[in-house]
This record gives sequence, structure tokens and C-alpha cells, in this order.
Amino acid sequence: MRIKYTISVVFFVALVIIEKENNIISRVSDKLSLKQIPEASFHPSGVSTSPLKHNVSSTLLHRADAAFALMKRRLENYSTHRDVARNRRKHILLLATTRTGSSFVGEFFNQQVGNMFYLFEPLWHVEKMLTLETGGTNATVAAKMYRDVLQQLFLCNFSLLESFIEPPPADRVTAALFRRESSRSLCEESVCSPFVKGVFEPYHCRTRRCGPLNLTLASESCLQKDHRVIKSVRVRQLETLRPLAEDPRLDVKFIQLVRDPRAVLASRMVAFEAKYKNWKQWAVDGVTPLDEDEVRKLKGNCDNIRMSAEVGLRRPPWLRGRYMLVRYEDIARFPMRKATEMYRFTGIPFTPQVKLWILRNTQASKKASGFYSTKKNSSEQVEKWRFTLPYKIVQVVQKACGPTLKIFGYKIVTSEEMLMNKSISLIKDKVFNLL
Repeated sequence: MRIKYTISVVFFVALVIIEKENNIISRVSDKLSLKQIPEASFHPSGVSTSPLKHNVSSTLLHRADAAFALMKRRLENYSTHRDVARNRRKHILLLATTRTGSSFVGEFFNQQVGNMFYLFEPLWHVEKMLTLETGGTNATVAAKMYRDVLQQLFLCNFSLLESFIEPPPADRVTAALFRRESSRSLCEESVCSPFVKGVFEPYHCRTRRCGPLNLTLASESCLQKDHRVIKSVRVRQLETLRPLAEDPRLDVKFIQLVRDPRAVLASRMVAFEAKYKNWKQWAVDGVTPLDEDEVRKLKGNCDNIRMSAEVGLRRPPWLRGRYMLVRYEDIARFPMRKATEMYRFTGIPFTPQVKLWILRNTQASKKASGFYSTKKNSSEQVEKWRFTLPYKIVQVVQKACGPTLKIFGYKIVTSEEMLMNKSISLIKDKVFNLL
């Protein structure tokens, strides 16, 4: 009876052990390795048992030994599988909208040479194709296509993306991949095919003279990397990406980058001047009609950003441990600190080469900075918009994007004097990523 009771206890203990850390598993495994059991069983008095009792005890001991061996293998398999899960490659999706500093933040990962495969705006091709074919982008159709393309790219499969590239790649070779030069991974020597004279590649590599991009080589390079990162400003709703988070082949984490909508509009008015000409004129004379479609689009963009953040900050089971919200203003003020937090969140080592790049590129001179430059004097960029955006337009943005400003901790401006007062910060201290 004592042996039967012992076997029951052993199985119970083993089940508990499965939930413990590897060091406990290791200790249990060591104990399980002690298999030298005497062939005869003895009473406490030292008197040998009868042959019948000895045979029964021996049978039970053999069964116990087999059970121990089976449980040990299961424990070792569990430990191995858990280690694989811990060490498997990471898939990072940086989500943003235009003029939020996403190109700059994307460089935090693009500069991780050797073990990072980084793609810059691959969904540009999908959006362009869908817009050309339909005269506009159907949000539902676009969301599904964006998700499917991202999924395949995280798996290093470029085939689906190829169907959206214009002109279509010939034998898996294209000279038209959008902003190829913005991905160090696509300009490495292993992906650099021989230069072809007379072939024009608008986004050619700057670090070396390469021919058109061979997508087979790109796929092979991707498969050899430890981690994969994609930056995109085209995904409207985080909820549409749920299948990526639930795909057992992937370990996806989402970083949502946000910025004060007033600053975003101010930046767009400079970068896309012709498109916002009427806005500027309306602010001056009050007569030129304000583009109501653009106001509705502004509100729609703000609502999408806010709703995505609300989903992420609620931490539903499918997003638990997979979502991080970052304000551009915090990155601009504290670049090294925020970069450290982002790398800690992803579980990817934060290398000295990335730290050095951040130091060099957050203290750039005004001459080095430009509309599309990733070199910023970051501390000067934070609230620069306050002195270029007319107060009338600030009021329009605040009306359209009030809930968005509130959730991200941006203060409402109540007068032109407040807008121009440098001593009043419009950024509240706020913590978003509580565990």
C-alpha cells in the first residue's frame, strides 16, 4: 500500500512541477535519475519479506520506475519546448500615421545590423493598387489585404506582395519596390544582385551599387534573420490584425506610435503644401472655403487612432503582452529611455550600434534636418508646431480630435496667448503601458 501511495504522490508532484521554472525541473530530473533500487524489499526491522511479497513489490517498483522515466521525458520535452518558445524570433509591427515620426522611430530597428530584417512601408504597393483599381480604397477590402500581406511578409514570403507591385516583377526581380533604400536588410551584400546598366531603379541602394531587387534573395535573407520588423502607416484599425496575434507561427508584437494631431497637421501642411493651400488661406482671410472633406478625414483619422489605442490599452487576451503605445513627443524628449523601453518590450537585445545611432541622430543640426529626414534635433521638434499653426486651425483640430487629444494626454489650447506661451507645456505626463 505504501508503494501505491508513493506512486500516486509522485504523479501529483510531477504535475505540479510542470508549472515551475526550469531550475526546479532540473532538480527533479536529477532526482529521477537515481534509479538504483534494491532488488529485495525489507521491513523496518530488517527482516526480508516473503517471495510472494517480494515479487509484488518488484512489479510495482518496475511500474514506478517506468512511470518516473515517462514523466522525466515529458518534463524534459516541456522544458525544451518552453525554451524554444522563449527564444523564437520576434515579429514587430510598428503602426503609425503619416508625419508622426515613424520613419525616425523605425530606424531604431533598421539600425540593428545582422539579426534584424526590416521592411519600410511594403503596404504602399497594396494601397496604390487598390486605389487605382477601385478609384478609392474600400476600408474592409484594404484591411484584409493589408493583414494577409503582412502575415506573409512576416513569414518571409514575398509572393503575395509581388501581385501588387507595378510593373509586375519578372522572374521575381523588380526595380520598383517602394523605398528599398530605407531597408538596410534589402541592401546587404547577400541581397545585392549584379548591377544592370540601363535599368532605372527609383529607390536604389545607397550603401552599395546593386541591381534590381531579387525577391528570392530577399526571402532567403529574411529567413536567416533572428527578428523581423515592419513599419506601416496604412493600417487603420488594430482589431483587424487579430489573426496575426493568434497565428501560432508568429510571435507578433504591436507598437503604436502616436503624435499630437495638431502637430501632425502642421507637419502635413509643410510637407504637402499644395494640398493644404486652402487651409492656410482660410486662416488668413476667413473667406476661402475650408475643405470639409479634409476636416472629415482628419476626424476619421483621429477616431481610428484613438479606437486602436483603446483596444490595445484594454488588453484583451489576444493582445496581452503584445501591445505598446508610444508618444512621439516622449521619444523626441527622451530618445534613449524610450528606445530602451521599446526593446525591452520586444524582447530583443538593445545593441550598442543602435544606441550610437540614436545619440548621433537626435542632436542633428537644422541644416541636416528635412521633411523626410530621420536626423532630428529631437528636443526642438516636440512643440515647434505651436509657432507655425494658426490658432484658428488649432481650434478646428481640437473640435475634430478632442477625444483623441484627451486619451493621449495632450492639453487643449484655450487662447492664442496660451498657444504661443513656451512656459506652458501641452504634453501631460502619462503612463500607458502598465502590466
